[in-house]
Amino acid sequence: MTRLVSEVKNLYNPSSTAQENGAALPSRAMILDLQSTDDPRDMVHRTVQALVEGHVVGVPTETVYCLAANALSAESIERLWDLIGAETKLPNRGRGSGPASGESGGSPVLTVSLRSREAAGDFMTPVSPLTRRLMRRCWPGPLTLVTAVSRDRSAVAEFPEQVQSRIMDGDARIAFRVSQHRILSHLHRYLSAPLILASASVVGTRSPTTVAGVGKSISERLPLLLDDGPTRYGGESTVVRVSGRQWEVQQEGVIERAAMNQFVKPVIALVCTGNTCRSPMAETLLRERLRKKIGCEDAIRVISAGVAAAEGAGATPQAIEVMGQRGLDLTGHSSRPLDESVMNVADLVLTMTRGHRAAILAAWPDMQDHVFTLRRDGGDIHDPVGMPVEAYHACSDEIDAELAKWVDALGDDFFPSPSSDPQ
Repeated sequence: MTRLVSEVKNLYNPSSTAQENGAALPSRAMILDLQSTDDPRDMVHRTVQALVEGHVVGVPTETVYCLAANALSAESIERLWDLIGAETKLPNRGRGSGPASGESGGSPVLTVSLRSREAAGDFMTPVSPLTRRLMRRCWPGPLTLVTAVSRDRSAVAEFPEQVQSRIMDGDARIAFRVSQHRILSHLHRYLSAPLILASASVVGTRSPTTVAGVGKSISERLPLLLDDGPTRYGGESTVVRVSGRQWEVQQEGVIERAAMNQFVKPVIALVCTGNTCRSPMAETLLRERLRKKIGCEDAIRVISAGVAAAEGAGATPQAIEVMGQRGLDLTGHSSRPLDESVMNVADLVLTMTRGHRAAILAAWPDMQDHVFTLRRDGGDIHDPVGMPVEAYHACSDEIDAELAKWVDALGDDFFPSPSSDPQ
């Protein structure tokens, strides 16, 4: 096994990495080289010890290099605040004071780094359907979510008051993130509290994507920096503010605005057995109902799948005929099996039978609150396969009637809306 070492690198040495953003690293910077070993536990333990003792350390994320401090230590958060304010006087954060990114783009602010999206529910309360949707689809990953929390219900209340005042703006909004970087995952595993992050950059400069880019006035005051080479994405996280059903991109980063437009869309999946008659008809009927309700076709993504479906089969001739009589086209349908690619994005899964629902929950038990029978009384929509076209007519009528109830039951917060605030 590679011997784990930590060394003081004289970064003014010509053989060292030169500069990024015009700032050379100081001779006192202690670098723990994560790339020198396959087993970083010693380095992780040393970093955890520094954090527990109230120090601020430099850490990599998948986007940029950040400063990290223990969320339960008011003293360390003040050290962090002092570090990021070393180059300029920082106003108290409030509405309109700049993007709450924990990175760059205005006055530096602080971001709460959480262990996992599951743990986020304890802090990001209340959680709107839109917030939960983005958590499921983008975390862990390069997305920072800015959302208001309830002081009475959020675990943020366990932070010292001084910490709360630093991370929360006047509207009780806080920036949250679940990083995909392995080292942050290790640190969270050993720490009893979240981390507070800020960009390790000098104000007015680009957030660093290598250790060499960390601002000199910052790095020379740190006990250590963890060096994992260039960051995975080489750019900042995307920052999205969410308020109820409204959302706004405050900083476009690794996730582009066009991609965010897709991530915020609700996804409804209709499920039967073979995905050739009941669920394709349901998909087509629901898409038409939503088009009439919302006024556009792409605000919600509607898909269908089968628990025992083959890939690429067309809809049955009877299903095509019945939908055609309603002015709807099923000729281009291609069957798909129900799999992770569907379940990972679905906000609502409607099954044709109780058996389908049971099979889905056996495979994805954590989806209990998202999977229901299409019939709201819990009954079954029987399979018309192999029966005359009249059976398909009756089946489609039953499906459509149940879909009407579901569309009426979906609250306004299920449908996202771009913020009316100026970008």
